[in-house]
Amino acid sequence: MARTFLIRTFGCQMNEHDSERLAGLLVADGLEPAAGIEDADVVVLNTCCIRENADNRLYGQLGHLKVLRQRRPDMQIAVGGCLAQKDRDLVRERAGHVDVVFGTHNLARAPALLRQAAATGPVTEVLDQPVADADEHAPALSAVRERPYTAWVTIQTGCDNSCAFCIVPSVRGPEVSRPPADVVDEVRRLARRGVVEVTLLGQNVNSYGRDLTRRRPLFADLLRAVGEVEGIRRVRFTSPHPKDLRPETVAAMADTAAVCPQLHLPLQAGSDRVLAAMRRGYTAERYLGRLAAARREVPDLAVTTDIIVGFPGETEEDFEATLAVVAEAAYDSAYTFIFSHRPGTRAATMTDRFVPEDVVADRFERLRAVVERSALAAHRARVGRREEVLVEGPSRRRPALLTGRTAQGKLVHFAPPAGGAPAPGSFAEVAVTGAAPHHLSGALVRVTATPRHRSRIPVVAD
Repeated sequence: MARTFLIRTFGCQMNEHDSERLAGLLVADGLEPAAGIEDADVVVLNTCCIRENADNRLYGQLGHLKVLRQRRPDMQIAVGGCLAQKDRDLVRERAGHVDVVFGTHNLARAPALLRQAAATGPVTEVLDQPVADADEHAPALSAVRERPYTAWVTIQTGCDNSCAFCIVPSVRGPEVSRPPADVVDEVRRLARRGVVEVTLLGQNVNSYGRDLTRRRPLFADLLRAVGEVEGIRRVRFTSPHPKDLRPETVAAMADTAAVCPQLHLPLQAGSDRVLAAMRRGYTAERYLGRLAAARREVPDLAVTTDIIVGFPGETEEDFEATLAVVAEAAYDSAYTFIFSHRPGTRAATMTDRFVPEDVVADRFERLRAVVERSALAAHRARVGRREEVLVEGPSRRRPALLTGRTAQGKLVHFAPPAGGAPAPGSFAEVAVTGAAPHHLSGALVRVTATPRHRSRIPVVAD
């Protein structure tokens, strides 16, 4: 009987894609997906280190696995990803029952490291930079995806920015762009397997290609090339940096039919003083100007953002400035975060300027109210429209309903027809009948396209 595995992922889309790639590698090595963590012979925790609660979640999981390990001595436990890259020795010190620790630059080595640990004992292998002659993106085409009709495509790893709150450059390294031809070839091969939607991934996609050529960044050219691949109906990307959002990128979004009218543009703060302390490289006025230009060029553009509350030294006046920018920007949704102290970042040294927890909590709720007000207004404006959605399947919270995503990335819940539900990966026309801050409600009108993908078992746990 084949050994089984389970991967638990913490963190961003890059981590999710790494887990998909790792699942494909483990399947190729002869392992099979486990039904649950209690049944897995190999458990991999793919970690994040952006916020402090990621550390707490990791060690909580490792505590639970220690109990399982006592009942099942043959179980293997591996910790990989960003936190393993940063705290390689600490993981081993705090959790001696971990068999393998690997980082962000040697994911493809994980199966071999598990075999080595089984033969000789615990292994820690964390590289400070990628191996020059290793194609770290090779496993992407064999990745096991939760939704086989969509795919992440990494176009760039690392980051050259120096935001005061962010530890990503320390654990992912400097920006390295994949050659455009390699990216387009991967997208073509995915399309031949039935993928209809791709999301281009990078820490700062707007600077894609800057390390490959001395001329302007190549991201607009890449968007157009990927959007022309036969079979690809939707192209998304994340994450861009506002300081590098160029007019040619916006033009490519407007001119390329497959590129979705969706823009994630992280604000982080609306106070120029806080933005300068964060080392973001733009002012609130410049940010709003670029956002307005994008909305002028791209019809029906949906805009989302990231905002940090309680950055060291943030005053009430600073926070009021953030609220004003958020209200003017009228976001469709926002990911809001409380500042997290991360050792190794510039902001971590500002201990004398930390904002009291009760003040931060109050500001967080006030910000949430402003964001939800604009999100609800944007959704109510869509009631009565017909939207094409990519069907994802039954709702996790309301299994009697189906869910799908519009081209703008909006979640739509709708009832299946009496004759049977359209399969995941179908495209369907849905009449929007209701609105809430975080989703739309609707009624199925008709199925416009059936799935093209070959189904695979989802193995990546949330």
